Amino acid sequence: MTAENRIHQLRAELDQHNYRYYVLDEPSVPDAEYDRLFNALKALEAENPHLVTPDSPTQRVGGTALAAFDQVRHAVPMLSLGNAFEEADLREFGRRVTEGLDLPSADLLDDGAAVDYSCEPKLDGLAVSLLYRDGQLVQGATRGDGTTGEDISTNVRTIRNVPLKLQGSGWPDELEVRGEVFMSKAGFERLNAAQAEAGGKTFANPRNAAAGSLRQLDSKITANRPLEFCCYGVGQTSAPVASSHIDTLEQLKAWGLPISRELRHAAGIEECLAYYHDIGERRNALPYEIDGVVFKVNSLASQRELGFRAREPRWAIAHKFPAMEELTEVLDVEFQVGRTGAVTPVARLRPVKVAGVTVSNATLHNMDEIARLDVHVGDTVIIRRAGDVIPQVMQVVLDRRPTDARAVLIPSQCPVCGSPVERTQLVKRSKGKATVSEGAVYRCVGRLSCAAQLKQAIIHYVSRRAMDIDGIGEKSVEQLVDEGLIRSPADLYTLTYEQIVGLEGFADVSSNKLLDAIKASQRPTLARFIYALGIPDVGEETAKVLARSLGSLARVQAALPQVLTYLPDIGLEVAHEIHNFFEAEHNREVIAQLLDSGMHLQEEGELAAEFAASTTLAGLIGKLDIPSVGPTGADKLVAKLGSLEAIIAADGIDLRQALSAKPADAVRTFFQSEENQQLAYAIEAQLLDFGMHWSSEKKTAEGLPLAGQTWVLTGSLERMSRDIAKEHLEGLGAKVAGSVSSKTHCVVAGPGAGSKLTKANELGLKVLDEDQFIGFLAGHGMGV
Repeated sequence: MTAENRIHQLRAELDQHNYRYYVLDEPSVPDAEYDRLFNALKALEAENPHLVTPDSPTQRVGGTALAAFDQVRHAVPMLSLGNAFEEADLREFGRRVTEGLDLPSADLLDDGAAVDYSCEPKLDGLAVSLLYRDGQLVQGATRGDGTTGEDISTNVRTIRNVPLKLQGSGWPDELEVRGEVFMSKAGFERLNAAQAEAGGKTFANPRNAAAGSLRQLDSKITANRPLEFCCYGVGQTSAPVASSHIDTLEQLKAWGLPISRELRHAAGIEECLAYYHDIGERRNALPYEIDGVVFKVNSLASQRELGFRAREPRWAIAHKFPAMEELTEVLDVEFQVGRTGAVTPVARLRPVKVAGVTVSNATLHNMDEIARLDVHVGDTVIIRRAGDVIPQVMQVVLDRRPTDARAVLIPSQCPVCGSPVERTQLVKRSKGKATVSEGAVYRCVGRLSCAAQLKQAIIHYVSRRAMDIDGIGEKSVEQLVDEGLIRSPADLYTLTYEQIVGLEGFADVSSNKLLDAIKASQRPTLARFIYALGIPDVGEETAKVLARSLGSLARVQAALPQVLTYLPDIGLEVAHEIHNFFEAEHNREVIAQLLDSGMHLQEEGELAAEFAASTTLAGLIGKLDIPSVGPTGADKLVAKLGSLEAIIAADGIDLRQALSAKPADAVRTFFQSEENQQLAYAIEAQLLDFGMHWSSEKKTAEGLPLAGQTWVLTGSLERMSRDIAKEHLEGLGAKVAGSVSSKTHCVVAGPGAGSKLTKANELGLKVLDEDQFIGFLAGHGMGV
């Protein structure tokens, strides 16, 4: 086959894959196969540059930056739509349509059928026009003022789901397609994360990101932005496409242009309203932002009969959702203290209605976010509320900043207890040195002597997934703290009937019930107890890892940060949080009081074999981050010198018998520091104290048959809860994940299993139903 024929073949194949992926949402090949074909085409075109054509799938990378955009005059004006904000507005639109069509009764055609409307979500993006001649994309333009837009042809060509050449046949010689360029929520998050990491400008919302990306003079920048296109109609055409709006869109889809997957018919205004309410309920789950629904009279003949007003068609309307973004004023910034002592800024706002809810507060996250946004008290800001998400300050309107605006400063003392507020520090060891940097969080150092932390800490301690003490809610905790009856979680176990019964909300029965629940909580598993302590950054999964790996509270309390990093999914920052928590004198006192109160921890025992298998002397050397010494070099050191003491004492000659000159010198230099020697000896002493025995042989996790395996639970289990199933698997050494991948060992699928089961079958993974799973557990000595 000639290079030219192969190029044509690859282009046709890639065009078909693009059509199935972007338009039909039915990918026909894995991404890896698509990439293989794409790279093959790219290589052939590089060898044969004279065969490169503008419609090739490779020609989406952007060209030379423009000095400015040329102007494009629209043959048919791109008009805006009238808006409906209430049901009454939409019903009035329906009345005008029936009157305009001279129908005998409201909303009915001559044959008695309701007026047929099309329904589509109103994407929050940028309206554009695409011009195709003889099936080839020749021009892209913005809406502009409706009459004149900007020529963005080079940028439009970089958008992956815009066909450079139409599929099939039968299209008009000249076809102008109109639609919206937008950015998905996921794409927007990725873009902002990348911009922030590179120190660039972040965007306030997906619409701004899409508009800014599409209007780049350098199309290479546009090519790297996650833009998408969705068409919603046609403009000037040399021949009719279809007789109705929906049929027109379906035909465009057949030619390779993406249309909304939410496109629907509606017979009459009542069905339009039902569509509006349905998609409104699903709005937050959609992968893209929408700000309303567009309804159009479906018949093109009826559209022509209804005609236009000066700025908008009479046959279409946008039924807008309540605004998710609004302008308001920052009246003040106050600081709240959470259970871990984190001091968090909260903006107090002039009340404003956002998405149907009156908002008077918004989160500012942390001081770094305040600095990024440059928020001052007195500023006018854009706030955003999406569904149940806490309202956020998105942007400051700098043009409206008053002269007396005040900068926001972190308080030097806790607003609750008056203790000092300190910025957290991040410690990172790299190349044999400890680097300390400032964290984003400020914390009150008052610990449990701070009322705010105490209340939140006890609320967490008694919660269902922690100690599960029924009968005590937030208001009860606040009462007990305010009355001075509890000053730490340990005081719960000294409460008496006489102290409780007189409090608001407590009578004889409820008081006894609470005391019984407190007593019943004194036999928790080690993992529950660790989680209940409220250690910063330690959730349920990390608590389980600590309990399962180290086996006892004493070992968890004593563990050095470097030792903790041997455990799965525990990095150095979290390890320091754990270590610092147990180093704090007040926390040690509270834990001692809890144990003295009659607490009996369950499932304490020996070190997990899985943990023991991960600890070697070579691994310890690796934990020290000695420059130029990787895992292979560490193995060579241990094999040659045999012990940590010998490695530390070795001179340059001995070290060079194990390593080349550069890493040997690095080891010698590292251990010349007494601080580094002490750190290494401390780690070794603790591991040996925990029961380790250095060996160069690979160890096995005896007693944990599922060690190193990843399992996934999906569907509904009828004979046990998902939590219990997860505990059984973790008890056998498995990691329980929330998603299926090629690394998953087994999937347990109960009734109602969906996409995870489908993916497991596609990957050929082992799948057990509930009966098989229960049999499997029984075979390992675990009853249901």
